[in-house]
Amino acid sequence: SLMGSVSSVYALSFEPFTEAKFNTLKKSNSAFLIDVRADWCPTCKKQHEILKDYQTLNPNSGITVLEVDFDTQKQWVKYFKAPRQSTFALYKGNKQIWFAVAETKSESIFKQLDAVKLVGK
Repeated sequence: SLMGSVSSVYALSFEPFTEAKFNTLKKSNSAFLIDVRADWCPTCKKQHEILKDYQTLNPNSGITVLEVDFDTQKQWVKYFKAPRQSTFALYKGNKQIWFAVAETKSESIFKQLDAVKLVGK
């Protein structure tokens, strides 16, 4: 099935947030998205669907999504100044490019991801 083949080559890689991974991505000047989310949050679910759509349309974006758990990773929620779950912080290396709370307009999210995807290519 087409869905099967898409999911096996996820280009946006979704990973649980770790400090080590965060530092590696910053040092390597990669594009990555911090996604402060919670399993119980409907807005977060919607955002996740949009990110998966983006992935399907841009199989070679090379953007990593680091998922910060709003409930269990409070020190990182604070670090990223996330007022609540459903917060996005987009980085290129150690530079924050974009910050948004509860953004669910796919065209806005796509535009920001496109901007970093193309940087430094």
